[in-house]
Formats: sequence, structure tokens, C-alpha cells
Amino acid sequence: MSPTAQRAPLALVIAAASLPMFMAMLDNLVVTNALPVLATDLDASLEHLQWFINAYSLSFASFILMAVALGDRWGRRRVFMGGIALFTAASILCALATSPEFLIGARALQGIGAAALLPLSLAILSTNVDPRQRPLAIGIWGGVAGLGVALGPVIGGAVVDGLSWHAIFWLNVPVGVLALPLVRYALRETYGDRVRPDVAGLLLGMAGVFGVVFGIVRGNEAGWTSGQVLAGLIGGGAMLIAFVLWERRATAPLLPLALFRDRSFSAANGVGLVFSLGMFGSVFILIQFLQVVQGHSPLTAGVMTMPWTLAPLFIAPLTGMLTPRVGTRALIVTGLAMQAVGLAWIASIMEPSTSYGSLVPAFLLCGIGMALVFAPSATAVLANMRDEDHAKASGTNSTVREIGVALGVAVLAAVFAAAGGEFTPTGYTDAASDAVYVGAAALAVATVIGLFLPSHKRAQEAARRRSPELEPALVPAH
Repeated sequence: MSPTAQRAPLALVIAAASLPMFMAMLDNLVVTNALPVLATDLDASLEHLQWFINAYSLSFASFILMAVALGDRWGRRRVFMGGIALFTAASILCALATSPEFLIGARALQGIGAAALLPLSLAILSTNVDPRQRPLAIGIWGGVAGLGVALGPVIGGAVVDGLSWHAIFWLNVPVGVLALPLVRYALRETYGDRVRPDVAGLLLGMAGVFGVVFGIVRGNEAGWTSGQVLAGLIGGGAMLIAFVLWERRATAPLLPLALFRDRSFSAANGVGLVFSLGMFGSVFILIQFLQVVQGHSPLTAGVMTMPWTLAPLFIAPLTGMLTPRVGTRALIVTGLAMQAVGLAWIASIMEPSTSYGSLVPAFLLCGIGMALVFAPSATAVLANMRDEDHAKASGTNSTVREIGVALGVAVLAAVFAAAGGEFTPTGYTDAASDAVYVGAAALAVATVIGLFLPSHKRAQEAARRRSPELEPALVPAH
């Protein structure tokens, strides 16, 4: 533990942990907003567009737990900085891409770098601040995550309109260069359980997730009974079963299944998977609607979504402070229900002539609902975890949510294609509406899952049974 890191002010510690995470969050929606331009400039198909998102999400999800394990063994700050360096280098490759295949490969490398950013930023932050300051620090951290979500469409639109799509990736380079010395100065090194990395678990889990998503993405194009699709779905499912069986017997499992014995952790991860599937799959569809059907520029489309994307920026820090008073379940269930209503509202009025004013209330419902889910879900994930398990628990949650993002894009795009959707002003809307209804249904399912979270009273009783040093573990794991 370096003296310099100990003396770093709280604001600098939060900034050092949050800036790289902000970069990774920004990149998701920056790319989503640029998809119509990428389709034209790179002559990319709908399947290519899905893989521009899914290559990132899948490699992100596949390597998160390995990054956590390496961070526990070699030092979280060291692996965190390695992730920053890889993410920055991969961003340069993305910016230089000249074909869909090149961009997909570079996005996969970006995802591997990002895998070290999100969970380790939380684990490093939670162990670099006093337990009494954790709710405030993580509330601000959640607000920075919201800022990345909020600014993604706007920055992406502004850059694509003013410069080119290549510039959305060049933006990451100065951020990464600035973040490396800041992290080294402000954050002390921390470790978890120093065990041998579970390479077999990584390979089984990665192959299983990739196979299932590949089968869904290729289903409409190749046919749901084709050999490659069945191989992906059946083979991927078998790999996931093998992964679970392996993790049950591994001495140092990549995913400690014992964590799922905690009701709060299990329910929060169930919410994270289905929430991400419904919400981010719908965002993928809606961004294209504003540009392809209604003819708005990328910048205008980004600005139009700001009632949605800006809400987490303002509401997430407040919910982080409110959670200890009202509990996680009430906030999460309310937020999920608001999002389900908001998406169903959007799906019901999607027409080429739909006015922006009629979309704004639904955008606000979705945005406030997202904010009510982010920080409390994170709190629920870590509520009963030991400090040594914070990185594994937050890494598991990040993995589950990124799998949800990949599945959401794949499933809703499959619904869109199956309904006869086309990337034309006249062939998009009806199929897009069907897909967004599916997203709303997923949020309704997530609302039901949220009801299984422990009540506030039960959570308080559990906190009293824990030792005083674990009682303040009201720490979000985004």
C-alpha cells in the first residue's frame, strides 16, 4: 500500500476508478448510434451490425471473470491498467478499420480490454475508500456510468456528423493516456484470493455463450434448423452445462457457484440478465428507427434520446443514497415496471409520422426506471459478500449483464428479421414495433424476478448479523 495512494483525496480516487469505466460505458452507445453510417460506409449487413455490438459484448462477458481472477492474483490495479492499455490500443484498430470483418475483430479486442475495467473499477474503489464513504463514492461512480450512457448517443452523433465514424474510436485514445498515470497515482494496489486462474472454466463458458448467441444471430439468415444454427444452440447449451459442472468441482472456480446461495445476489443477477436483454435490445432497434425511418442525423437522434439517457446521470446518485433507507427491492421493482410500461408505450406509437413530443414521456419513464435499477441492483449484488469476494461478485454481475446485452441484440434483431423487417423507411416500423414489444415483455419478466429480492426489513436483519466491518456493504456493483 503506497503512502501516495493513501493520501489521494476522495475525489481523485473516485475519478481514477471511474474514468476508465466511463470510457467503456461510452463506447457501447457511441457505436450503436453510428450503426446506420457504418452500414453505408462499410457496406455492412444487419448481421454485421449485430456483430459490431455483440463482438464487444461477448468478449467483454467472456473475459470479465478471468480478469477478476487475474486481478485477485496479480493485483487489481495492475490488471486494471493492463485493461486500459489494451482497450486504448484496440480503439486505434477500430478507428483504422476498412471492412466489417476488421471492425468486428477490433471490437472483440476492445471487449477483452473492457473486461478488466468495469468489475475491477468497482472492486478497487470499494477497497480504496472508507466503508462509511462507500455509498456516496459508489453513488457518484454510478452517476459517472450514467454519464457515459447519456453522452454516448450525443457524442457519437456529433462526431459522426462533424467528422466521421472513425473519430468515435479515436476519442478513447486521449482518455486512456490520461487514465493510466491517474490510476497509478491515486489508487493503491489491492488483492483478493491468490489462486490459479481457471482456464478450463474460461474456455467452456466462453464457447457456450458464443455458441448460443451465434445460433440466435444466424437463425433467420441460415434457417433455424440448419446445421450451423443447431450446432451453435445445442453445442453452446452443452458447453454451458459442462461449465456449470466443471465449476462445481474446480478447486478455484472462475464462477464460485456458492455465491448464488445468497438470495439477494441471485435475484439481482436474474434481474440484470433479463433487464439488459429487454432494454439494450430495444435501444438497438430504436436508434435505427430515429435515423432510418424518421430521417434524423446521428447527432439529432442522440439529442432526442437525452430525456432517456440523461435520467440515470441525475437519479442514480440519489438512489445510491436512498437505498439504505428504503431497501433495494422497492426501487428495483418500481424501476423495472416503469421501463416495461415505457417500452410498451413506445412500441404502441411507433409510426413514421410519430411526433417527438409523444415519445418524450415514454423516454423519461425508461430513463428514470433505468436509474432506479442501476445503483440498487449493484447494492443487492454486494450486500452480503465478503470484501475478498467483491471483485468476483461484481464480475459475475457484469458478465451476466453483458450476456444479456448480447442476447438482447440477437433476440430482438431475430424478431425484427422474422417479422419481415428491412432497413428502409417503409419496411422498418412494423417489425421494429414487434421487437420492442418483446423488449417490454422481458422487462415485465424482470419485474417479477425483482420481487424475489429480500425485503428491506430482511436485508437489515442480515446486516445486523454480519460483523460491523461488513455491515456497510451497501455498495453498488454496476
